[in-house]
Amino acid sequence: MNWLFWAILSAVFAGVTVILAKQGIENVNSHVATAIRTTVVLLITWTIAIAAGPVQGILELPRRSWLFLAFSGIATGLSWICYFRALQLGEVSRVAPVDKLSVVFAILFAVFFLRERFSMIQWIGAALIVVGVILVAWKKHPA
Repeated sequence: MNWLFWAILSAVFAGVTVILAKQGIENVNSHVATAIRTTVVLLITWTIAIAAGPVQGILELPRRSWLFLAFSGIATGLSWICYFRALQLGEVSRVAPVDKLSVVFAILFAVFFLRERFSMIQWIGAALIVVGVILVAWKKHPA
């Protein structure tokens, strides 16, 4: 199984997640809902990490790894807090596509910070994602 398999599986779970989250946040503070979800994620990921192999070398990880993983965790937490609030206020069919603009931001950040190179076809694909988000999330208001 290669990266594509896991990426598609990730997308499927993300699609299911948004439906479950929308149902779960009804009449619940969005921050409390995010905390509950995060706690469940924490328990599951540590269970998998411990079951998958030894974790005793965790304290010997390079400081740089700790730093970037910590910042990644902060960014994830902020993303989830914003996402749950958006879900509470908006329709899934509009919130989820806008959230997927993260793909475009990831591409831009990869180019500027990681010096990754993209072909014209890839840039066109990114532009199509933006257009797709606009088309899917746009809701025409009655005149």
